[in-house]
Amino acid sequence: MAVTADPHLSQEETLMYAHASPAWTGSGLSFTGLGHYYPRTVVRHHDGIEVAGRTYHQEEIDELGVHSLHRAEEDETVEFMAARAATAALGKAGREPGEIDLLVLANWTDRQWIPELAPAVAASIGAAEALAFDVCGACTGFVHAVQIASAMLTADPSARRAVVVAADRFTRRARIGTRGQLVFGDAAGAVVLEKGDPETGGLRDSILACDASEADTVAARDGWLRPKPELIDLAVRSSLSVAERLLERNQLKVSDIQWLVPHPGNNAIHTGVRDGLDLPGEKFVTNFADRGNTGCASIPIALSEYTESGRLRPGDLVLSTAVGSGWYYGGLLYQL
Repeated sequence: MAVTADPHLSQEETLMYAHASPAWTGSGLSFTGLGHYYPRTVVRHHDGIEVAGRTYHQEEIDELGVHSLHRAEEDETVEFMAARAATAALGKAGREPGEIDLLVLANWTDRQWIPELAPAVAASIGAAEALAFDVCGACTGFVHAVQIASAMLTADPSARRAVVVAADRFTRRARIGTRGQLVFGDAAGAVVLEKGDPETGGLRDSILACDASEADTVAARDGWLRPKPELIDLAVRSSLSVAERLLERNQLKVSDIQWLVPHPGNNAIHTGVRDGLDLPGEKFVTNFADRGNTGCASIPIALSEYTESGRLRPGDLVLSTAVGSGWYYGGLLYQL
């Protein structure tokens, strides 16, 4: 793949970035367990569904692209969902909670002053002595948390493994009467990130960048999500920028990856990213139609769900991209 013009970087910066070394190749870091949690209540969209006095018919539902989603009940807090996803990931990794050195929780929908939510999650799963803290980054939160956990595990020789959890109750950020009520869902996803043999595959590279000039493209200053009309174009450009930079830096072509598992925004963004990468449709993997846009949880729940079903398999090379309020844009390149 040739180095292309990147709206976020100068030509000199683009060339320097393309020739930089991948962040995590040779680190021995890998995802050894995946887990997810979906709330009990499933909301199914059907022809003639009414939202705040407006009726949506099947063609509009098909255009939105979400046919069902999960809505958390009052007892299904972020901590509750995160703990269950983390426990599931630990089980898949064959690890006990006491073996965890670090727990990083990504969440943006239920932020509070103090205390942070991550320590409660760590205590709930039986890992009370793990260093636990929250990160945000909106829908890039999973990428943000994986990158921070990777850096901390690499910097500390005594630390061996981390649980990275992403949990959002996105339904609570949809303004009443808007289409967001038909798109935003609740969920939690988790991975166990471990140091192992440097010669094996695993986590290869990551990017997390910020363009503050676009910070208000999507915001929730009053609690309700407020996207601007230019969101779709910006999300597509940013996602393509991330994908191109990660592939270029790792000397790969789009055809070299088995799957693109992105943060799903909406059908228009999906189409723009697929077309921009010239990616075969069967390589584009989301559970958007059945789960909706679940914020920062969207990538790990898809990884967990589709690995469990057998669609994604050990050794597959995966690229994940995400964009979010900030304006943050980032991605991960890894083998399962």
